[in-house]
Amino acid sequence: MKFTVIKSLQKDSAMSLILRSFLLFISLYLLSDIFVMHTSFGITPQALKTTLFGDETLYIDPINEASFLEFWHTQIFIVMMLLLTLSSIFIRVANRSRIIITNVVMLSALVSLVALPLAFYLSNFFIHIYIVTYFLWHFTALYMIFYSFWKLHARSV
Repeated sequence: MKFTVIKSLQKDSAMSLILRSFLLFISLYLLSDIFVMHTSFGITPQALKTTLFGDETLYIDPINEASFLEFWHTQIFIVMMLLLTLSSIFIRVANRSRIIITNVVMLSALVSLVALPLAFYLSNFFIHIYIVTYFLWHFTALYMIFYSFWKLHARSV
């Protein structure tokens, strides 16, 4: 995270290229995460209910607890690493509303990560909260990426 201590990103073209590449990879991850969730876990309330609790009429078994906890544990780590690095880039290049946007992405990701096990263990009501916050943090993170791209490009020109 050398970019956090560089005084001027305009003077360091190599670091600017590295940051742009990293932002590209994060955006590819976010888009592929939505696709993977759609195809494997579900991103609609009915698909998520079927994955978590099964469907007797369609002969679909619910996800077992060990698989769910493994998925959730992996999500916690990936989301934490992704948002910490993305936020450090965004805070470095953004001037206005960086506190609000960073808090929105962090809180919505946190609520998303907490709502999924609440849905699994307590009530399927939390499925709706999970879906809303999942998409909120993904779209906010994509906004942060595009804004950071724009600011890095404006600084390098």
